[in-house]
Amino acid sequence: MPSRPKQQKFVYDFTEGNKDLKDLLGGKGANLAEMTNLGLPVPPGFTITTEACKEYLESGREPAGLRDEVSAHLDALEQRMGKKLGQADDPLLVSVRSGAKFSMPGMMDTVLNIGLSDASVAGLAAQLGDERFAWDSYRRLVQMFGKTVLGVDGDLFEEALENAKRAKGADSDLGLDAADLRQLVDDFKAIVAKEAGREFPQEPREQMDLAVCAVFDSWNTERAKLYRRQERIPGDLGTAVNICSMVFGNLGPDSGTGVAFTRDPASGQQGVYGDYLQNAQGEDVVAGIRNTVPLAELETIDKTSYDQLMRIMETLETHYKDLCDIEFTIERGHLWMLQTRVGKRTAAAAFRIATQLVDQGLIDEAEALRRVNGAQLAQLMFPRFDHEATDSGQIKRIGWGIAASPGAAVGKAVFDSYTAVKWSRSGEKVILIRRETNPDDLNGMIAAEGILTSRGGKTSHAAVVARGMGKTCVCGAEELEVDTKRRRLTATGPDGKPVVIEEGDLVSIDGSSGKVYLGEVPVVPSPVVEYFEGRMHAGADEADELVRAVHRIMAYADRVRRLRVRANADNAEDASRARRFGAQGIGLCRTEHMFLGERREMVERLILADTDTERDQALGALLPLQRDDFVELFEAMDGLPVTVRLLDPPLHEFLPDITELSVRVALAESRKDANENDLRLLQAVHKLHEANPMLGLRGVRLGLVIPGLFAMQVRAIAEAAAHRMAAKGDPRAEIMIPLVGTVQELEIVRDEADQVIAEVEAATGTRLRLAIGTMIELPRAALTAGQIAEAAEFFSFGTNDLTQTVWGFSRDDVEASFFTAYLEKGIFGVSPFETIDKDGVGSLVRAAAADGRATRPDLKLGVCGEHGGDPESVHFFHEVGLDYVSCSPFRIPVARLEAGRAAAKSAPADTR
Repeated sequence: MPSRPKQQKFVYDFTEGNKDLKDLLGGKGANLAEMTNLGLPVPPGFTITTEACKEYLESGREPAGLRDEVSAHLDALEQRMGKKLGQADDPLLVSVRSGAKFSMPGMMDTVLNIGLSDASVAGLAAQLGDERFAWDSYRRLVQMFGKTVLGVDGDLFEEALENAKRAKGADSDLGLDAADLRQLVDDFKAIVAKEAGREFPQEPREQMDLAVCAVFDSWNTERAKLYRRQERIPGDLGTAVNICSMVFGNLGPDSGTGVAFTRDPASGQQGVYGDYLQNAQGEDVVAGIRNTVPLAELETIDKTSYDQLMRIMETLETHYKDLCDIEFTIERGHLWMLQTRVGKRTAAAAFRIATQLVDQGLIDEAEALRRVNGAQLAQLMFPRFDHEATDSGQIKRIGWGIAASPGAAVGKAVFDSYTAVKWSRSGEKVILIRRETNPDDLNGMIAAEGILTSRGGKTSHAAVVARGMGKTCVCGAEELEVDTKRRRLTATGPDGKPVVIEEGDLVSIDGSSGKVYLGEVPVVPSPVVEYFEGRMHAGADEADELVRAVHRIMAYADRVRRLRVRANADNAEDASRARRFGAQGIGLCRTEHMFLGERREMVERLILADTDTERDQALGALLPLQRDDFVELFEAMDGLPVTVRLLDPPLHEFLPDITELSVRVALAESRKDANENDLRLLQAVHKLHEANPMLGLRGVRLGLVIPGLFAMQVRAIAEAAAHRMAAKGDPRAEIMIPLVGTVQELEIVRDEADQVIAEVEAATGTRLRLAIGTMIELPRAALTAGQIAEAAEFFSFGTNDLTQTVWGFSRDDVEASFFTAYLEKGIFGVSPFETIDKDGVGSLVRAAAADGRATRPDLKLGVCGEHGGDPESVHFFHEVGLDYVSCSPFRIPVARLEAGRAAAKSAPADTR
């Protein structure tokens, strides 16, 4: 008989795991196990795996054997603690917390104090000698359990708590005594019975089992799914569940709870950073319901615990070789570690910390490069507020809070997430203003330019989520009175007079200083852009640590990357800026951009030409203008390749709008003042009108149908190159034929181009080196790349049009209609126009690259769609063996960095 498969293990004690088991135990469980193994003071507990969650979500019920495994681990925990879950005279209490592989702050709720009941609350009071504490813990359980497990509206509990504080005349929950809290428990239980249709469960094991299932279910809440889409976290990972014996920070002034960072997550500076709250339970700090004190003040409050915490923080940072985010509780002078993880940080902190750790010998340069990313670099290139304007008194400062997440954000004040989303979708820039945020505010936080709260510190929900998303955030601006019901904020101006900000008023927040301003503050370029522009040298006195860190990491990325980075640029000015930003050539010069403005009339004459003579005259007028354009471009990029795409868009784009022209002609005819040129134009517009111009007469088809058009452009390129060579320049022009679908099209155009180039060589006595290639932007071109490579010296993948033709999408139409719905339904994780669709478009790119090089081994391969500047796409292009990517000038540093990261990713990680 075949042996039965071994039953899957669903539960691990904290002593059994380690930090490398994040897929199975989630980040929180893996790190609790790691701290346990390091001998740090972690309350005993166990973790239910992500595999159990996935099986539960697939089947809708607990996996077979899970309950028995939990019982066995609970028995072991009870024996270790010397008491049973919820026993009447001395109850063991536990917390139930979620913990996915990737940190999802606040997206899935926690339930504390499980095991408390009407029968055991008195026993807890007796054991700890504190009746108020026992009833406070019980009301927290009913509140958390009701909201998280039974789905009761959390505002109902908050309203009851506010009523109790108001009746007592208390400013915070600390002003409520045992009798008040006992009554509050009754009120909370009544809310549960009414709203949930059942009594609050009194059986401790039932509480725990229901809480575990609630954590599983929370994986698929709307806010969790939204956060995963925002952060591009896969939806099939599931979450682990951590069941941990309770330690209490709300036992009086010698107890408390806090969050600490081994370095400042906003700036990266080393020091003592974090928040501490005396006489509080774990969620109080992150929730921001009471303002905290800086972690450094713990040294005065409890020096023994403070010194121990500092030693543990050093141990953890050295062990993880990175910034660590730590949650801890002090119970009557005893320090307990509740969580650690590699902490989220701002873009500036990421670059600073990476280079600091290199200098400390903890990581090497390759690992430092892997620790940062292009999205962070892009954030550092955004403008910042003009300090001259803010310091001059021209701008009214109305508040000053905690600089939680750097950046300069300006927008209209809104006081709830619904309005933030609604106004943002209408094109308005908004600042979301709240007393404190919670996970239900995620939609609004994503929509807003920045977040401002009057409560909470650097570890509050608003701060942690904003840093993770790269959003500007100011927290804990205590002098601001936020009235969400009346939708207004009241502040005190510099003159001491009250300032009222109504919804819709413009405000500016500076996440680097924590300052809040009324109105719009002007911005100036960031120091990082000044560095890339060459206006600030990394070694100069005015260059700060951030600029030097960016310089070091960029220099290393440039040393190790294989992919070259070019620019999409159509004129000398853009080309010069791209070169300053590190471009190694131009990958796409769109010649249609050279026919705008006054030149449009010349194109009209070409389109309206009835005879060969008229057509030749029109082309003859355009030739010197085109030649001068290319001379300037080749001079700006001297010594570097410049890929010039011949005219691509349909000709109707150079003519007046058909409706506008029809009205103009009709009005002229009604006045008997008809214009012959307008009539000819209208005829031409009707003749060239296409139902789907994107798939009509454009690209190589223009060169085949409009005699002399492409020949004129090739002649202009060749003559410009000859001119530059005569001036001792080094032009490296590449001629790109767009929208080729078959090798025959390319061969015809190439033969004509070769003839023109030969004529220019003969006339100038100059030997020209002009490569001729094509743009692969149609599925058929990708599928027949082996044939097309016979006539092409290079391929440049036009991934924008390739995406449109592969998907059957008209980008201009679909992005404004149903893309939002596709993203919300999870059909797309991200728009295929932002990040390349690897399975579809990417497969064609991979196949075309391989087939093209099979025909022509020295075939040069590049990409010139905006995917060339997208971080994730750059890694794909590195993987499939392209030679270069090309993107807009501003994205060149991002592409350079990601090309380096793609190379470093394949190198072995530092194991020192």
